[in-house]
Amino acid sequence: MDIYTIIFLALAVFIFLRLRSVLGQRTGNERPPFDHTAARNALGGAQDKNVVTMPGKVIDQAPLAPTVEPTPPSDRWKGLTEPGTALAQGLDAIVDKDSTFDPRHFISGARGAYEMIVLAFANGDRRALRDLLSSEVYESFDAAIKEREKNEQKTETRFVSIDKAELVGAELRDRTAAQLTIRFVSQMISATRDKAGNIVDGSADTVADITDIWTFARDITSRDPNWKLVGTGSAN
Repeated sequence: MDIYTIIFLALAVFIFLRLRSVLGQRTGNERPPFDHTAARNALGGAQDKNVVTMPGKVIDQAPLAPTVEPTPPSDRWKGLTEPGTALAQGLDAIVDKDSTFDPRHFISGARGAYEMIVLAFANGDRRALRDLLSSEVYESFDAAIKEREKNEQKTETRFVSIDKAELVGAELRDRTAAQLTIRFVSQMISATRDKAGNIVDGSADTVADITDIWTFARDITSRDPNWKLVGTGSAN
């Protein structure tokens, strides 16, 4: 073995020992290298420049901004009444006791109830009326139906339109009984005929302008969400 071979061998052994001291020995328990690409994929493809909050760990996170801005008191009943009126105060009192109450939704439902009640009364449909009226109002309607039946008369009523359903009164009685009054302006054709078919009241051809003022009530502590008609009046 010549001198150059010995020198190269010595140099190789020296380099091997230096690398071993710096890198250490593998034992089989080393952690695998961190895979940044896999981590980004697991977090939904977040880029390195983004900060990802790990689930279950929120540090000094500011509260989320509300999705809907609170309605200013002056605009609370915009389109229904002016601030400070008796109607606005009545609506405030009802909402304070029942936060789910929405007067606009109520008006929409009242329009449907108005038409149902008028037609049920004309047709003598006591079953439909019983579910929509208070006991006192039902007794009044039932008495009128009985009078028609006694005289062998029938009423024919047809709606042409409901032009307006306007909230004109709101009140909370005894902290639980909410009452809402609506003025209905409608056009309808109505005629009452006797046994022979002769018209004894109204007209089968003339469109009449009708204004009714009805009051609905509900116990806001009850699980029953339905309102019932408790009072009727007419401006005609």
